[in-house]
Amino acid sequence: MARTPAELVGAQLAPPFAITIDGRPVNALPGQSIAAALWSAGILAWRTTRLGGRPRGAFCGIGQCYDCLATVNGEPNRRACLVPARPGDVITTQEGNGHDGLGV
Repeated sequence: MARTPAELVGAQLAPPFAITIDGRPVNALPGQSIAAALWSAGILAWRTTRLGGRPRGAFCGIGQCYDCLATVNGEPNRRACLVPARPGDVITTQEGNGHDGLGV
């Protein structure tokens, strides 16, 4: 009988917790990145480009390409593929470079 990777290492999964993306509740698991939690919920884009407003989400998954930038708890330009999801995190779609409302 095939076993899951979690079963093979004896991992005990903790219960999911809630985060929000643009006001929509999303479940996340302990240890998941924000990008992984959003992908699991079927959300593939959470940023738009500065020029043209094209949608972006995770591309490389290792923090090199910066396509996954998101505003997390009011802080723009967080790489969602590297930031661990925490209970109650508030993620908002980032438009452009993320500094528009900061006057920078």
